[in-house]
Amino acid sequence: MNCRGVLFFVLFFFASNSLISQKNIHDTWDSELKKYVDDEGNVNYRVWKKNSKLLETYLINLENNPPIKQWTKNDSLAYFINAYNAVTVKLILDNYPLKSIKDLIIPWWLKRFKLKNEKVTLNFIEHKVLRKMDEPRIHFAINCASRSCPKLQNAAYYSHRLENQLENATTEFINDQTKNKISINRLMLSKIFSWFKDDFGNKFQLLKFVNKYSTTKILENARIEYLNYDWDLNEKLLK
Repeated sequence: MNCRGVLFFVLFFFASNSLISQKNIHDTWDSELKKYVDDEGNVNYRVWKKNSKLLETYLINLENNPPIKQWTKNDSLAYFINAYNAVTVKLILDNYPLKSIKDLIIPWWLKRFKLKNEKVTLNFIEHKVLRKMDEPRIHFAINCASRSCPKLQNAAYYSHRLENQLENATTEFINDQTKNKISINRLMLSKIFSWFKDDFGNKFQLLKFVNKYSTTKILENARIEYLNYDWDLNEKLLK
C-alpha cells in the first residue's frame, strides 16, 4: 500500500469510528430519560439529582465527540438537540430545588458545554447552531425545563429516526391544548411562535405550518393571539 493509500485508510478509519460512536453515544441519554421522565414530560428531578453520574458521563462523551464534516445534517441536529436538553437538565439538577429556571441568573447565557475546546451557552446552541440549520421543528424538540415548553420526550433523538421524531414532537405540541388553543377561525398559540417568528414566516406561512399538523383545520383569515407562558418547573409532582 502506497503512502496515499495509507493516508486514505487512516482518514477513513477515524471518520468511520466517529460516525459509529455518534450513533451509539446517545444511548446513555435515552436510558436516563426513560428512568426519570414520564410520558407527559414531567421530570423527577428530585431522584435524578441523587443519581446524576451517568448524565455527567454522557455530557463528557458529547464534548469528546463533537460533530465532524462527515456527519449528515440529521447527525448534527440530533447531537445538538440532545446536548441542549441534557445541559438544561444538568443545570436544573445542579441548582435543585427551585421553582423555575428563571430563578437562576441568566441561565441561557451560562457557559455550560464545551464545544471544540470552547465553552458555549444554551443560547449559543439554540441561536447560533440549531436555528442556523433551517429546521423550525427544533423548537418543539428542545426543552427549557418549563411547563409551557414542548415536553421533554422520554427518548433521545437519533439521526436515523429524526424525521419521525420531529414530526411527532411537532404534531403533539401543536395539538396539546395546554400549549395551543386552536379553532377554525381563531388561534391562541404558544409564544414560541411569536418569539421565533422569523423561523415560521409571515402570517400566511405560519397558518400553513400550523395547519399541516393541527387536527383542527384552520381558515386562511383566522385570527392569531398568543398565550401567556408558564415558566414553572416541568417537575413530576410526587404524591
